[in-house]
Amino acid sequence: MRHAPKPAHSKLNVLSRLRSGAVLRALAAASAAIALSACEQNTFVQPPPPKVEVSAPAQRNVTRYIDATGNTAAVQTVDLVARVQGFLQSINYKDGTFVKEGTTLFTIEPETYKLKLDQAQAAEAGAQASLRQAETDYKRQVDLVEKQAVSQATLDTSTANRDNAQANLQQAQANTKIAQVNYGYTNVTAPFDGVVTAHLVSVGELVGVSSPTQLAQIVALDPIYVNFTISEQEVLKVRQEARRRGLTPEEIRKLPIEVALQNETGFPHKGTLDYVSPTLNQSTGTIAVRGVLKNPDRALLPGNFARVRVPFGEQQSALLVPDTALGADQAGRYVLVVNADNVVEQRKVTTGPLDGGLRVIETGLKPDDKVVIGGLLHAIPGQKIDAQAGKIESGAAASK
Repeated sequence: MRHAPKPAHSKLNVLSRLRSGAVLRALAAASAAIALSACEQNTFVQPPPPKVEVSAPAQRNVTRYIDATGNTAAVQTVDLVARVQGFLQSINYKDGTFVKEGTTLFTIEPETYKLKLDQAQAAEAGAQASLRQAETDYKRQVDLVEKQAVSQATLDTSTANRDNAQANLQQAQANTKIAQVNYGYTNVTAPFDGVVTAHLVSVGELVGVSSPTQLAQIVALDPIYVNFTISEQEVLKVRQEARRRGLTPEEIRKLPIEVALQNETGFPHKGTLDYVSPTLNQSTGTIAVRGVLKNPDRALLPGNFARVRVPFGEQQSALLVPDTALGADQAGRYVLVVNADNVVEQRKVTTGPLDGGLRVIETGLKPDDKVVIGGLLHAIPGQKIDAQAGKIESGAAASK
């Protein structure tokens, strides 16, 4: 018995199912490959720790200073005045010039006072002649009394005449000195070396009429003072250091000082302490101090604002770091240090003054600590870093 042939569409269904299975297997293999590739790309790889530059703090002896601000002042300032009445005859200097002591600056109508001096000297000469005559007469009367040729009353009269002549001579001598002084006042001279300000009167003016007339002012610029104040705490530090070094109050007043103007780098002007007030100002808690400096080139002028520092001791083996290595928060200043496991730590410190471009660290740091000095943005407390050896340099290099 013959079987009936299968329909053609049945073969087509079989082929279709075979193709569908192959496609599914291909898609599954592709999906597996994609999934495997995706898993390989999402694998986390730990990045290397950031490189950070570290160094032990610099260590050296540091001079300790008291820093202050002050103002310069002239050592001597004098008003030049007319002490005699008369017309101003001449002005013998140029405004604002430097003059030496004894230089004639103004002349006030000297003829009148010269005549008065001549008159006083003539009167003195007459008084001297009268005294000589009176003394001669007195000696004569003494001899006559001894010989009993005249009475004692005559001798007494002669004695009175002699004494009166002596008094007249003394009066004449005093008048001559007064006339000399007044004549000297007609020439107004510089009492010391200094710079004379612009004249305040003109030639031909009548001066010294009812009271001394100010003509100008002279100011001494070499040497020059600098006045400043220091706090009570700084005073205590200085006194403690003075006791340690065995300095007397006189020696303290001779400590060196250094001064700089606003536009100057460093402290180019050198001097010494000249005066320390014996009392503290209770309202401000400060003490007034004055220094004196040589000023031959007149670089400092009275009234200049000045930066002042006074060395008062030396700190042995001080620790220093760059100012850029310091941070600050509400708790104060800190530095970042790296421990033995190369983990960053935050260390609270107490800072001191700048020295050679580096900041003195008073407390909180040890000589063998590794301080972060470069790559600070990558140094995070608690994180591990790749420590690179650096070097702390003083001066300009440290300040960059």
